[in-house]
Amino acid sequence: MDTVFKRKIYQQILSWKQENQGKSALLIEGARRIGKSTIVEEFAKREYKSYILIDFNKASDRIKSLFDDLMDLDYIFLYLQSAYHKTLHKRESVIIFDEVQQCPKARQAIKYLVQDGRYDYIETGSLISIKQNTAGITIPSEEDRLEMFPLDYEEFRWAMGDTATIPLLRHFLETGKSMPEDLNRQYMHDLRLYMLVGGMPQAISEYLKSKSLRAVDAVKRKILNLYFDDFRKIDKTGKIGKLYQSIPSMLSRGVGRFYPTAVIKGLGPDKIEDLLIALEDSKTVNMAYHTTDPNVGLSLGEDRSRMKIYVGDTGLMVTLTFWDKRFADNILYDKLLSDKLPANLGYIYENLAAQMLRSNGNELYFYTWAKDDKHNYEIDFLLSRGIKICPIEVKSASYKSHVSLDVFCKKFSSRIGKRYVVCNKTFRHEGTTIFLPVYMLELL
Repeated sequence: MDTVFKRKIYQQILSWKQENQGKSALLIEGARRIGKSTIVEEFAKREYKSYILIDFNKASDRIKSLFDDLMDLDYIFLYLQSAYHKTLHKRESVIIFDEVQQCPKARQAIKYLVQDGRYDYIETGSLISIKQNTAGITIPSEEDRLEMFPLDYEEFRWAMGDTATIPLLRHFLETGKSMPEDLNRQYMHDLRLYMLVGGMPQAISEYLKSKSLRAVDAVKRKILNLYFDDFRKIDKTGKIGKLYQSIPSMLSRGVGRFYPTAVIKGLGPDKIEDLLIALEDSKTVNMAYHTTDPNVGLSLGEDRSRMKIYVGDTGLMVTLTFWDKRFADNILYDKLLSDKLPANLGYIYENLAAQMLRSNGNELYFYTWAKDDKHNYEIDFLLSRGIKICPIEVKSASYKSHVSLDVFCKKFSSRIGKRYVVCNKTFRHEGTTIFLPVYMLELL
């Protein structure tokens, strides 16, 4: 039985149920093993009189074939009740289509099932938009979507039994009060544990059970192998897996963007684009795109030919970085726990920053421009807030120098709202710059 952790998405699902009253289905999409099925089944148990969960990874061909012919919905509902030994109640029951991408016809049937109106429908899935999972079917318009991520930092603290830290951090941020250094040291220690364990429910469960990072690493390796298996199902050449596996090394070079041609050779731009789209659709990564116009409409200047790619879960990133080595050789565990992370491993913090911003609903954009013939300035992340933009520079080591941020704010002074240096030091204001510990980034 999977551990049921408190998840913020529960309240979003509840809002959908209360507001829609059966007028649409809900699709929850996200990477494998982030807890979609667990939270949806928990929701069904609490909020409905009864439910049926159809796991299309396990469902028989007979169950899947029910959705080939929708002329007799009464028969479909009676058969499902018999097969799953559950009684459905009009407007008091929900049918869950788990891993619905494995049965595209069931997803297409949502249009008619919703129109029938007897029951609610929740779909979960990964690789939802992959071509082979949508070919030949009509995507229902009667489908609301929610994107789900690994446990964010606040959810991780809840899992650790801590409900007090994040409200206090929010108080510091809202009031602007400086944070005592001893608190920052404790909070950074707690954050480093999150970086090592990550937000995958199985990894967190293992840590709570064994308190062994070696055992946690073994769980994460199983999840990564599952991802590589999924990638091979999409692309038998293994090139998507190579792109995914290259993320740590690409970030470590500090080249300012991801170069797919450095990983996979001999493919034309169209084929490379297809592979990148499939990787993005897997929800295992967070993509950041360059914007040509750092203004409030960041997406209007989106340049999809220039990107950065981050691993969707930083805990998985730690394991992926030393994928070919034994746990004992993974220096990240010891270095992070002892707060002695070398400067050349600072990209781990950048990956965490991307994860935190993305899990809070932000799309990721960065901006670079020429400093001279050989060097560029770069703003790691840009947030659009009201009529202003908020630049973010991530620093894992020296934080007092932030030249790119200074030049950017001078260059676009009329557009700037708040400006942040994200670092491992205590929260404070210095002039117009806000020094923000990375564990507070999720609050923006």
